[in-house]
Amino acid sequence: MRTHELPVGRAARFLGVPLTMGLCALALISPVLAQDDRFLDRRRGVGGIYTDAEGHLRDAQVDHVGALARLRAGALAPVPAELGAPAATRRVSLRGLEAAVREALEAGRELPDEVRYLAGLQQIRYVLVYPEHEDIVLVGPGEGWKVDARGNIVGVTTGRPVMLLDDLLVALRTARGAAREPISCSIDPTAEGLQRLRAHVSRLQTIGNPARTARGIEQALGPQQIRITGVPPTSHFARVMVAADYRMKRLAMGFEPSPVAGLPSFLSMVPATGRGMSNMLPRWWLEPEYDPLLRDPDGLAWELRGARVVAMTEEDFLTATGAVEQTGKASPAAERWAANMTEQFDELAVAEPIFGQLRNCMELAVVAALIVKEDLTAKAGYSLPLLTGAEHLQPEEFFAPRQVDTQASLMRRGRNWVISASGGVLVNSWAVVDRVESGEAPARVRAEAAPGETAGWWRN
Repeated sequence: MRTHELPVGRAARFLGVPLTMGLCALALISPVLAQDDRFLDRRRGVGGIYTDAEGHLRDAQVDHVGALARLRAGALAPVPAELGAPAATRRVSLRGLEAAVREALEAGRELPDEVRYLAGLQQIRYVLVYPEHEDIVLVGPGEGWKVDARGNIVGVTTGRPVMLLDDLLVALRTARGAAREPISCSIDPTAEGLQRLRAHVSRLQTIGNPARTARGIEQALGPQQIRITGVPPTSHFARVMVAADYRMKRLAMGFEPSPVAGLPSFLSMVPATGRGMSNMLPRWWLEPEYDPLLRDPDGLAWELRGARVVAMTEEDFLTATGAVEQTGKASPAAERWAANMTEQFDELAVAEPIFGQLRNCMELAVVAALIVKEDLTAKAGYSLPLLTGAEHLQPEEFFAPRQVDTQASLMRRGRNWVISASGGVLVNSWAVVDRVESGEAPARVRAEAAPGETAGWWRN
């Protein structure tokens, strides 16, 4: 996320805007999403947003979110009793998962909920390979699921989102490409928009009517562009990244209150007086961070340790032509906000489940990178043809998000116009799996979690 700060008065000579009567303002600019009745189409709604056929990102009003929750709750089958209770070590066999998918496809039935929601798995702590069973097993905490008040599929006791088969499919099918180009998304203004904005601000003598001034800034900057790399832009995985990016921006710029304590907006941290940051642009992005993975000596058992999502920041420099240059530095205020975001992320992931969905997608990408990098399918003796795409199984598709309108509001603060105009998510999954240590502990877990001869595709 970049915050473009265009100074007013002597602190902003390159814009040539005079400071009048000591009145200063923050121009808070963020993507704005609108509503549409088609939001209720479950194939389009993700994290409270959806995309129309033209690629324009839109939001949903509260009544639409409630309607979506009722729609999804009505379509949800009862959770099997044996899956309902929380389990610290829910085991999901990928070979068994494929068999369950194949059975439903061959019978012409919809995939059962327990397949779509990966048996309620909420985190992956171990990846275990069993050549004797030609299988790979994922192990982590899981529980039954429900639809929350906003239409999210979350755990019945923790409120944490469950992992989705669709996201696993995308992660596995894009893992090899992620070695060359990390999975990412960003919402950015165009260079032309920044040039228009610079020219527009240079003509402002006073704030005048705040609403009219804000609308002028919105029109000058124009729509912001959405860029997605590493995964199909039509995928649920991509939509989760975009929605989380959008929500992060809204929280940072104070367009909506934080649902958790201890996460004030970035705006509240901007100094109220002085020159401020001039044309330095704080940029934030979210990315996964892990301790080194632990593997057993045979390379058949892997433990994912210290999994967390961190907010990163650095400053960019906005030139007079609207170009953005990296500096490799960060402002104290931006660093404080990033640290708060990281510290509060676990709580935020429950209060605002799109962040929990983002964490799930990140973890699935890391697991997929591990499977590909270490050639675990070859070690298992089974290629996972349905999950990896060798056989026909298509994940759900959405309209690809391409742009979103800009929203601005003004307040008296400091000596600068502060303009938030972009955001980001970065999932460098291969960097995570490149850091490995060796130990015996995963082998013991592998021995305890071995599939039984008659067991189903998941077990507690």
